[in-house]
Amino acid sequence: MHIAVIVKQVPEIELIRVDEASGKVVLPSGPGIVNPFDEYALEEALRIREKLGGKVTAVTLGGERAESALRQALSVGADAAVQITDPAFDESDPQAIARILAAAIAKMGDIRLVLGGKQAVDDDSAQVPAALAAFLDWPQALFVRKTESISETEAVFQRTTEEGYDTVATSLPAVVSVVKEINEPRLPSLKGKMAAKKAPITKWSAADLGIDPSLVGKNSASRVVTASLPPARQKGDVIEGATPDEVADNLIQKLRRDQVI
Repeated sequence: MHIAVIVKQVPEIELIRVDEASGKVVLPSGPGIVNPFDEYALEEALRIREKLGGKVTAVTLGGERAESALRQALSVGADAAVQITDPAFDESDPQAIARILAAAIAKMGDIRLVLGGKQAVDDDSAQVPAALAAFLDWPQALFVRKTESISETEAVFQRTTEEGYDTVATSLPAVVSVVKEINEPRLPSLKGKMAAKKAPITKWSAADLGIDPSLVGKNSASRVVTASLPPARQKGDVIEGATPDEVADNLIQKLRRDQVI
């Protein structure tokens, strides 16, 4: 089975800031990290390969910094890596990104399963896996927490819901997004890191994929107009008392005054 794992290089979240004057998001200059949820997707792909055999290909969209995400995927066991890179793709919105990834998956030709994290931690849109399935016209299973069974032609997953989980069956090929409960990602070995540094990476441009530039990049259907920080939270009340019992009594009285209890 040939499995594609979509990975994204994201900034270190704690270093991102918002310039209130310009309404722009200011990103750090460092290489960033692999989107944490994508690490779980990669681990699941590797475990499926260990059961069924086949090949795992990591796929990313981005410029020079995005290559490190592929090197990390190779270091833990991915068999191949594809980087989709072209200035025409800059500023693509999630729908445009899904369109580009769908063209890459279609170009590979023999993909039976696409795995990705439930969302990227930089924008939290959680749109790409579902949109990718739509562009490919494949079934989808989102927010998967467990692979119950899988073969070359079908799979059964546990899909997380607000109430618990659903068990869903789907034919393959399909697109699946995963949550962190699905597994524990492995760490790369020194041998894996050394091999990843030398491994070739296939690079595809808009022309290679036959992508119409008028549908992606700055021409995407949506764009971020402005960004702002959330309003500061109001400070909570401090319940005081000479003893723990007095603090508890004062808390109960306040809750009664506020008609909470």
